[in-house]
Amino acid sequence: MGKIAAGFALQYPEVRLEITTEDRAVDMIEEGYDLVIRVNPDADESLVGRVFLHDRLVVVASPAVPRPVAGRASPGVVRGSGGGQSWAVMTSEGQAKIGINPVLSMSSLIMVRDAVRAGVGAARLPISLVSHDLRDGTLLHWGDVEGSEISLWALYPSRRLLSARVSVFLDYLKQAFPAGTPEELAAYIGR
Repeated sequence: MGKIAAGFALQYPEVRLEITTEDRAVDMIEEGYDLVIRVNPDADESLVGRVFLHDRLVVVASPAVPRPVAGRASPGVVRGSGGGQSWAVMTSEGQAKIGINPVLSMSSLIMVRDAVRAGVGAARLPISLVSHDLRDGTLLHWGDVEGSEISLWALYPSRRLLSARVSVFLDYLKQAFPAGTPEELAAYIGR
């Protein structure tokens, strides 16, 4: 059975997948993976692949979190240790900076989203992860993060011939995300 690093499960007749999730770049050859899914990967001559999905970051917050006024910062929920003191966004009024005081740091985007839903603060999250919340009014859209284009890649070693199981999985990705839009991913993720 081959291993594929990804965030969802599926099973085709005659093809079985073992899917693991890691918050680190795995060494595909050393660790025996057939395929990995990476977000905006760095160039790697040992891997080939294709983009199967595009997304972008937005700043969102619960209606209970007040928007910051000039010179003041809002509480922020950040992924990892970063986050900065302000986030550059595009709003309906034009470019703006949102002052942020990071109050909570988490390793998972799902956990960040859940903390924002609970009213802890604002966060930068993929639109595909929060589109249902924005539509329902659970979260409010504060702006689009400038320069936040996200590409999800399916990558596999270039030294190997494309295996049948990798080929089937790539075909599945093509069927699941024919246009590669955030809306397709949001529909797939659900709530």
